[in-house]
Amino acid sequence: MTSHRLPRLATILGASTAALLLTLTGCAGGAASSDDSSRIVLGADDGNEAHWTVLKQKLANEGIDLEVRTINDGVQLNQGVQDGELDVNLFQHLIYLSQFNVENNGTLVPVGATAVYPLALYSEQYTDVKDLPEGAKVAIPNNPTNLARGLLNLQTAGLLTLKDGGNAFSTPADIETSKVELLPVDTNQTVTALKDGSAQAAIVNNTQAQKGGLGDDLIIFKEDLNNPQLAPYINAFVTRDDKKGDPRWAKLVEAYHSPEVEAAVTELNQGNLQFKTEWTGAQLQDELTSLEDALKAQNG
Repeated sequence: MTSHRLPRLATILGASTAALLLTLTGCAGGAASSDDSSRIVLGADDGNEAHWTVLKQKLANEGIDLEVRTINDGVQLNQGVQDGELDVNLFQHLIYLSQFNVENNGTLVPVGATAVYPLALYSEQYTDVKDLPEGAKVAIPNNPTNLARGLLNLQTAGLLTLKDGGNAFSTPADIETSKVELLPVDTNQTVTALKDGSAQAAIVNNTQAQKGGLGDDLIIFKEDLNNPQLAPYINAFVTRDDKKGDPRWAKLVEAYHSPEVEAAVTELNQGNLQFKTEWTGAQLQDELTSLEDALKAQNG
């Protein structure tokens, strides 16, 4: 989610070549629709959610048959598009996509923006970030994407400072000063660390907060989703570079941002998102290229 799910960057590193584990919505697997203008085969990690049914109907009214295939692995979702098994996918933000392309020599490109989803700081012991005591333990996702974003979040909250202001690839090694002690944990354990007392606060993504029953009343700091610095975290529809000019994508993006589909997505995410209808495919590509260049430079 693009899906609304924050992408699982950890699956990129050391990804296996295991066969695709597909849960199909609509029909059996097979090759994507190639140049068939009346059909789209889309991969997602949440294909059973209600908004897909609404989107299918919207596209059916445009003469397009949308097949959604649920694949619970980010690398396989991207590889499926790269190999032509899928026409397009929706589950990831731009920085995740940049990692995939650089690590796998991919040629995937964004063709339409969906939304940005929050990464917030939660606490069950404190009601304001200013109340966190010196040396308080803060759980933070340990995968590279959410780790960097979490560090930037904590810097904005006034809890630490990063070298040169930090960026989308910052690590704990870039911390110059810190009021708190970081506790890096698996993304799935951020809520657990908060609830079992291992941490006095935790950076938690939207999906894990919902699964863990964390209400908005426990948020003590959250990002401004209109902040231009969050551009790397915009979620997007993604296809292969040689298919980026396909006219189906404009219809897909327009249908996604219809009031009916946006309402279903908003309900699923309890209002915790910011749609990014103003971003064009060209702007998304510029941001992706910038991220890929920075990552290549970092990797030497």
